[in-house]
Amino acid sequence: MTATLEAPQATLPRAMNLRDLVLFNVVAVLSLRWFATAAAAGPSSLTLWVLAALFFFIPQGLAVSDMAARFPEEGGIYFWTKRAFGEGHGFLCGWCYWVNNILYYPNLLMSTAVVGTYVIGRGDTALAGDWVYVLPATLLALWIAVALNIVGLRTGRWLQNLGAVGSYLPGVLLVALGAYAAFNRPAATPLTLESITPNLGDWSALNLWASIAFAFAGLELCAVMGAEIKDPRSTLPRSIYISAPLIAFLYIAGTAAVLWLVPTGEVNIVSGFLQALAVGAANVGTGLAWVAPMAAAFYVVGNVGGVGAWLTGPARVAFVIGLDRYFPPAFGRIHPRWQTPYVAILVQAILATVFLLLSVLGRGTTVERAYLVILDTMLLVYFIPYIYLFVCYLVIRLKERVPASSAVGGRVAGGLIGVSGLALTLFAMVIATVPPSDAEDAWLHPVKVIGGAGLFVLLGGLIYWRGRR
Repeated sequence: MTATLEAPQATLPRAMNLRDLVLFNVVAVLSLRWFATAAAAGPSSLTLWVLAALFFFIPQGLAVSDMAARFPEEGGIYFWTKRAFGEGHGFLCGWCYWVNNILYYPNLLMSTAVVGTYVIGRGDTALAGDWVYVLPATLLALWIAVALNIVGLRTGRWLQNLGAVGSYLPGVLLVALGAYAAFNRPAATPLTLESITPNLGDWSALNLWASIAFAFAGLELCAVMGAEIKDPRSTLPRSIYISAPLIAFLYIAGTAAVLWLVPTGEVNIVSGFLQALAVGAANVGTGLAWVAPMAAAFYVVGNVGGVGAWLTGPARVAFVIGLDRYFPPAFGRIHPRWQTPYVAILVQAILATVFLLLSVLGRGTTVERAYLVILDTMLLVYFIPYIYLFVCYLVIRLKERVPASSAVGGRVAGGLIGVSGLALTLFAMVIATVPPSDAEDAWLHPVKVIGGAGLFVLLGGLIYWRGRR
C-alpha cells in the first residue's frame, strides 16, 4: 500500500498552509441554507444543533484530527480504511465518498442559482424556476470551479478562500442583526423551554436530525489532500481546532437569529436567511435595503467556493483509487503542467453535468421524481464513510499507542468519542429513511431510499470485482 501512495505524495505540490485549511474547512462544512431548514422546523432545532455538535461534530473533529496527525497520506479516509481493514473496505469507503459528491454539486448549485436571483432584485419571481436561467447559471458556476481546480491548488485555493469569506460574513451579519433585534423587539418565534424541547416521539419530525448531522459533516475533507499540505501532521489538526468552533457557533446563533426575526411558519426553506437579513436591516432603520442583495451575492460566491472544495477533495480519493487500479488508471494521471489529478476532476464534473441536465430538464416528469429519490439515498451513502471513520478511529485507539500530540489522551476517552460519533451516525441513517409526515405511500420511502443506497453499493462492488480481476 505504501508504494502506491508514495508516488502522488512525491509529485503533488504542497500548496496548502494553515490559513488555507481553516478557510477550506469553513467553506466545505458551513452553508447558510441550513439556517432556513432548521428555523422552518421550529425552535426545537436549536436543541438538535447543540446535541449534534456535542455527540457528532466534536467527535468527528477529534477523530479526523487524530487520524490525520497519525496518517497524513493523500486519500485521507480511503487510506485509513484500507490500512485498517484491507483493500475491499477501503474501496467501498472511497467509492461511497466519491459517488455521493457527484450528486451533491447539482443540488448545491441549483439552490445557488435560486438565491442568485436576489442579487439582481428578481427574488421570489418566476426566474428562479426558469430552466433557461437555472441551467446556464449552474453550469457556468460548476465549470469555473473545475477550471480553477485543474489549474492547481495554488490557484484553486483562492476560490475556496473567497468562498469561506462569502459564507461566513453574511452569517455574522445575520447574527449581529438578530442580537440587535433581541434588545429592541420581542421574538417573532417564541423561544421557551417547551418550544426548544424536541418531540422525541415524532419520528417524522426527527427527520431534521439527519439533515443537521449532514450539515455538520465535512471536516474529513481536508485530510484527503495530506500530500498537498505543508507540515500536515501539525497543520491538519490545528485547522480543525480553529474552524470547528467557528462553524458550530454560526449554525446555532444563525438559526436563533432567523427564529427571532421571522415567524417559523413564514420561513422560506430556500431563502430564509435572506428574509431574516431583510427584516433585521429594516429594524435598524432605512437605508439598509442593500443588505439582502449583498448577502445573496456573498452566498453565491460561498457556494461556488463550496463546489470547488467538494471537487478538490473527492477527486483526490478517485486519484488514489486510480493509482491502485480499481478505477481506470487514467484517474491516477497528473497534469504535466499544473500537477493536478485533472482526469479525476473532469470525470466528476462531466457526471455532475449529466445529473444536472437530468434534474433541470426533467422537471415535472418521472426523471425528476427519480432524481429526488437518488438525492435521498445519497444521505445514506455519504454516512457509510463516516461509519468507517469512527470504526477506524476506535480500532487505532485500542490497538496503537496514543501520540503525545493527541488532543484526547487515553483509550477510554478515545473509545467514548468513537462510540458517540458512530452511534449518532447510525441514528442519522435510520432517521433518514423515515418519510416526511405529509408523504404519500409512506412505506415506499424507506424501500426506495435503502434500495437506492444498496444499488450504489452493489455498483461499487462490481467495479471493485472487475479491478481485482
